[in-house]
Formats: sequence, structure tokens, C-alpha cells
Amino acid sequence: MSRLPTVFISHGAPTLPIDPSMPSAEFASLGQALPRPRAILMLSAHWGTAQPVASTAERPETIHDFYGFPRALYEIRYPAPGAPDLAKRAAALLDAQGIPAATTDHGLDHGAWVPMLLMFPDADVPVAQLSIQPHLDAAHHFRIGRALRNLRDDGVMIVGSGQITHNLRMADFSARPEDADPRVAEFTGWFESRMAERDIDALIDYRARAPHAALMHPTDEHLLPVFSALGAASDDYRLGIQSLGTFQRALAMTNYVFTDD
Repeated sequence: MSRLPTVFISHGAPTLPIDPSMPSAEFASLGQALPRPRAILMLSAHWGTAQPVASTAERPETIHDFYGFPRALYEIRYPAPGAPDLAKRAAALLDAQGIPAATTDHGLDHGAWVPMLLMFPDADVPVAQLSIQPHLDAAHHFRIGRALRNLRDDGVMIVGSGQITHNLRMADFSARPEDADPRVAEFTGWFESRMAERDIDALIDYRARAPHAALMHPTDEHLLPVFSALGAASDDYRLGIQSLGTFQRALAMTNYVFTDD
């Protein structure tokens, strides 16, 4: 098996699978376009811990970590098998690079199972989730990706799930895609240009360099998984962009794939 790509998903709202106004079909198309992995190592914005923790759950539960949504959403289950051996290996690789890591039995939060449900609807790809550290910076999460990079040679797809822009205070739930705040495009345009140029130093320093960084990300957690996807990518990766528009005025729904040339 050739080395698998790494991926960053803008997972949107939990209602993505049941809201006809959201681009669920495009997530399905992305899943079909990607090579089939032996397993997935998922880093979601919605599981944060003091140090990296990998889930060794044999059958990860579907965690409904949200409130006030339609009942149908709470009835969804994503019964993918876990990947405990992958979780243990990921923790060992991090330890070997001086990043203390642990393991635990943990389910899949909505940042993990919502995109997986659409991209791999048969729930037949084993998945292990790895936590992020919201109190630590982009450089730390890039190092995590670097430490895990060689997993890609063994059929593992490393997926970060968050949001390329995430400021819920800016959100207008009645807005149409054409009502997007222009600053969203300015931020994503800068970020995508730096990714295309493989300017890792600029990306890691995005808070100081990117336009409207503090506005687009008042807190870092929804962007941190992209740095692990970048860290796990090859030095000469090729950037693929799936732009699905901007929803609720401020949430850019854009997915990124980092493939080998």
C-alpha cells in the first residue's frame, strides 16, 4: 500500500448529517475519492486533555456532546470498530519523541463521528481518536503530526477535524452562503496560500501573521488539528482543497488533503 494522505476536515455543526442545507453529499464524495485506509487516527477539536491521550476502545461509543438539537441527531450511532493497537502505537511514537502520551478507553465525539458517518458510512474502517491540547500551541501539534508521520506507510490515514474558521459569536444562523463576512475569505485565502507554499513557519505563527486571526479563532482548538495533519504530511506534499462555501456567515466549510507528489 502506498503512503496515505493526511486530511483536515471542517466538520461544521453536529446537524451536518441531517440538515439538507448543509453539504453532506460533498463529504461523501470526499470519502469516495480518498484511498481506503486500513485504519484512521483522528484528532478532533472536541477532545482536549493536558497531554496526548489515545483511545484504545475496542468499540468506541458514539458521544453526543451537544445540547438542544433535534432528537433524530441523538439517535444516530456510528458503530465503527476501534483500533486499540494503533492507539498504543501512536502513544509509543509520541513518547519516543519526548511527547508524553497515555491511553484510555474513550468514545468518538461529534467532531470525529459526524464526518466519518458521511465519508465512511459503512462504519467498517477502524478508528482511534487522539486528543489535542487546547492550552498548547500550533508548534506542539505540528510536532505530534511529525512523530506520527510514518504510520501513513502502514495504511493509516491521519485526519484532523476542526474548522478553518470558528467564531460562533459572529455566526448568523439565518444567513445565506452569499452573506459570508468578507474577512472569512481573507483569512482562509492567507492560510491556503501559506499551505500551498508549504510555509510552515508562517502557518505556525498564524496568530501574528494571518489577517483577522483573533477574530476567526478567538480560541485555537478548532484550528489545532490542521497542524497535526500538516506535521504528518510529507515535506513536499501537494495541497488539495475542497471548498464547500461559508455557512452561518462565519463558518468556512473547507476540507484539505495533503498528498505525496
